[in-house]
Amino acid sequence: MVVLGVDPGSLYTGYGIIRNDEAGFHVLACGVIRLHRKKSYAERIGEIYRELDLVIEAYHPASVALETVFLNRNVQSALKLGQVRGAIIALAMNRQMDLREYAPREVKAAVTGTGSASKEQVAVMVRAMLRFDAATATLDMTDALGIAMCDLLKTGGQQSPDIRTRSGSGSQKRKNWSQFVESRPDMVVR
Repeated sequence: MVVLGVDPGSLYTGYGIIRNDEAGFHVLACGVIRLHRKKSYAERIGEIYRELDLVIEAYHPASVALETVFLNRNVQSALKLGQVRGAIIALAMNRQMDLREYAPREVKAAVTGTGSASKEQVAVMVRAMLRFDAATATLDMTDALGIAMCDLLKTGGQQSPDIRTRSGSGSQKRKNWSQFVESRPDMVVR
């Protein structure tokens, strides 16, 4: 399964794409969308949408994992971050992709074992777990990879039982819980 992790920001939006298969986790791509402060906010949001759309077109991830908004004392910053997240959510929905959201503490706990880890600790663990040796990787990139890893670890690399799935004809299907239980008896606790 291929997952796109996104660390949203109004000036720097990090993204990371990870594939999970029998051999483990593999980084397919990561980067940062750097936005110019002199552009209008609408232009910045449009650029994030277009850049991530190109990434999705190139790598065809099955789902998007997004970090939720944390409580922020600066109302303007929280609103701007909410608008960026809205653009990413709209992109995922327009692409008919599964979307899952994770709180920052949840991502940190999944990757490092503690929800109070620093960004630098997350970066160290992401590099170690993914055998990712990129000296130029920024914290925005490693945060995005961490979000994608969190999703893969929490879902077992599987799509959710209630998400849209693509068939050869492009139509949407929904799996139900009974199909999910039948296909994964090892995950059922009795």
